[in-house]
Amino acid sequence: MNVRRRPISGIAVAAVTALGLGTLSACSSDSAEASGDGGGKLDVVASFYPMQYLAEQIGGDHVSVTSLTEPGTEPHDLELSTKQTAELGEADAVLYLKTLQPAVDEAVAQSEVKTKIDAASLTELEDHGDVEHDHGDEGGEAHSEEAHSEEESGLDPHVWLDPVKYAEVAEGVAEALEKADPDHAADYKKNAEALAVKLDGLNTAFENGLKDTATKVFFTNHAAFGYLAERYGLTQEAITGLDPDSEPSPARIKELQEEAKADGVTTVFYETLVSDKTAKTLAKDAGLKTDVLDPLEGITDRSKGEDYIEVMQSNLEALKTALGAK
Repeated sequence: MNVRRRPISGIAVAAVTALGLGTLSACSSDSAEASGDGGGKLDVVASFYPMQYLAEQIGGDHVSVTSLTEPGTEPHDLELSTKQTAELGEADAVLYLKTLQPAVDEAVAQSEVKTKIDAASLTELEDHGDVEHDHGDEGGEAHSEEAHSEEESGLDPHVWLDPVKYAEVAEGVAEALEKADPDHAADYKKNAEALAVKLDGLNTAFENGLKDTATKVFFTNHAAFGYLAERYGLTQEAITGLDPDSEPSPARIKELQEEAKADGVTTVFYETLVSDKTAKTLAKDAGLKTDVLDPLEGITDRSKGEDYIEVMQSNLEALKTALGAK
């Protein structure tokens, strides 16, 4: 972290002396490992909301957090401006999730930020399989190679939707911040422990709320809920794959219509940051209801909650209703 040195007037020195505050000192301009002894904050750049939430919850008063993904922006499609790239390069730390946003991955790789925290390295990513192999691209490449980087890697990056895996990431983030800013390590640890309690409570609520349901199958707009489904014994059937902008084939739509009848599916879930057209069309054709299941890629005025915990609680209630929780 770079801290600018400014000359201190005699009046200011006298005032400080009178207050008994002792001598003044400044952080070394070369120190990216500590935020100093009170004046500065660790400048953290987060790639999108789930990373921003962790940085804010764990960093508390000792960090200044900015997000590269503005509220209302679909994070998978993020393209960085020259200004954002420059701000990232000047940060003390960057917190991101590799493979989710190719533009961010590239900018981080090219930056000289000392503390680079990759959330994907702090828990185990899993391959939840393709929704369908062709994604409607029978004769060509309808989507760019970059847009499908997640699917091609075979690993699902949506770990934040599983409170247990999210807690694992949070623990790693705390350790990284403690190392980057050892003067406030105790506070980072304390804040991380408080967050762990919240996430454990959320996990318990999901376990209890979804353990006895009429059906275990739910339909969603894109395949963001694989970890959540696996954690709580559910089956996610996504209209599209990991990329929310991909288009389903007619065969996939027909398959979902048939499965809805076989498995007692009542609801097609859509989300707030991408078009709900396909989800609502499927629901209408299959005689199903629609509701929001938020993948929490950003908080907007349309979100059913003010933060991660509240929106996840809303997701739980939506799932309980759709699955016929008893």
